[in-house]
Amino acid sequence: MHRRNWMPSIVPAGDDQTVYLVKDDLGHLGAVWREADAEITDLETVITDLMAGEYNDPLRVIAFNTTERWSEDVSEDVAREIRRRFDLQLADVPSGLQDFVERNEGNHRQLALRLV
Repeated sequence: MHRRNWMPSIVPAGDDQTVYLVKDDLGHLGAVWREADAEITDLETVITDLMAGEYNDPLRVIAFNTTERWSEDVSEDVAREIRRRFDLQLADVPSGLQDFVERNEGNHRQLALRLV
């Protein structure tokens, strides 16, 4: 039976996973949602790539799950996790990532004390 105004779903069946995408500022070229391999859009990969300097000037991180029908700006959580990981390494956040972290981590920063 053919229904009027029916559109096929662009969501693959059985692909219930949360996807994380990074909005990156490319300077004079503008801001873009960075292209990512569908298999590596998990949170750990995004955090690792951010820490490795894979982005020019990250602005925000968005999570979405089309099966569960939700999306959320998770930039604050990601910024806090990045800060936590660098603090554990007793290292400073790299300059290319510092603006993202400072802009998004909010006023909830927990200071780590160095044990001597």
